[in-house]
Amino acid sequence: MAAVWFCYFAAIGAFNPYAPLWFKELGFSTLAIGSIASLQSWTRVVAPYGWGWLGDHRGHRVPLIRLAAASAAVAAVGLLWAREYTTVALVTVAVFLANGGVVPLSEAMLARFLRTEDGIDTARYGRIRVWGSVGFIVAVVLFGAVLERVGIGWFPGLVLAMYLLLLAAAMRLPSTPDQTTVQARSSGVWRVLARPAVAWFFASVFFTVLAHTALYAFFSLYLVELGHGKAAVGLFWGVSVVVEILFFWFQGRFFDRADPHRWLQRAAAVAALRFALIAALGAHAAVLLFAQALHALTFAGQHAACIVLINRWFPSALRGRGQALYTVLGYGLSGVIGGVGGGWISSRWGYAAVFWAAALSAAVGWWCASRSRARDAEAARML
Repeated sequence: MAAVWFCYFAAIGAFNPYAPLWFKELGFSTLAIGSIASLQSWTRVVAPYGWGWLGDHRGHRVPLIRLAAASAAVAAVGLLWAREYTTVALVTVAVFLANGGVVPLSEAMLARFLRTEDGIDTARYGRIRVWGSVGFIVAVVLFGAVLERVGIGWFPGLVLAMYLLLLAAAMRLPSTPDQTTVQARSSGVWRVLARPAVAWFFASVFFTVLAHTALYAFFSLYLVELGHGKAAVGLFWGVSVVVEILFFWFQGRFFDRADPHRWLQRAAAVAALRFALIAALGAHAAVLLFAQALHALTFAGQHAACIVLINRWFPSALRGRGQALYTVLGYGLSGVIGGVGGGWISSRWGYAAVFWAAALSAAVGWWCASRSRARDAEAARML
């Protein structure tokens, strides 16, 4: 599983930073590049739930992970010959519809192997999930150096290579079915989602991650506008990934000391502070370094808490769809709305306004997390 996470996020690290440069090399306009880049978020609205539904109903998630990896590799072959806008867009959609199944299926399968009497072994989960972060940063740094030397024309081949490695890792996974899933697959996911604590939880995920879309889409542009050099921009991004890796690696020493609801509240509150600092004091390097160091809590801590709660509320028969809802509501819809909304805000009031809006969104996420914690406590008292 560590190898699967490494290869999956390395493929993302190969595609996301360098695809726009390749699109530009193909002669696409800025509007065309932006529209193709947004397709990843659009596919996240539909693909994860479809894959998660299949995994829950079939009870054999590993073959589906292999199918998703193989389909992504086959689709990536299209990048070798696609040159026209329509063809490139269609290939991009195919790649992300395919790889959209890897995360929810892998999370559900991993939860099965790390299951404990109290839920999930968060220490071992962190030690495995950290390799996704490592894969991403290794790919960004390594492929940046390679493409600078050999040229952006090699981009499709590098992306294809990463998906072939992902397929190789998936082929090494044990292919035993989840018998609990097979026996209980008729259970309804919507009954769980209708519980107030669960509904408020997903609302908190949406608003907290929505705040982070300002970071992913506009942070580098904002820094350049403020006069920071490219080396400094890379440093600020590097800090966030390093602290993320450290959190996942050491979370077993401290994470279980607090309820996951409290981690969600902390993550959202700190995210509001983080983005307010970036908006107000983004010209100061020391402030930016501090703000980016908070990524350990606003992303890694929030993600770890989400995984614990999803595995608590969604049993094995529903776990794939629970993970998929997390991806769809947290990273699909938020990515689409954040990209479009952030673009509109920045065009009218500038990039700083985008980060003020992100701080407000994170504050709403804190309120939703507080409501989820309160309703969960009420439900526990009624049992």
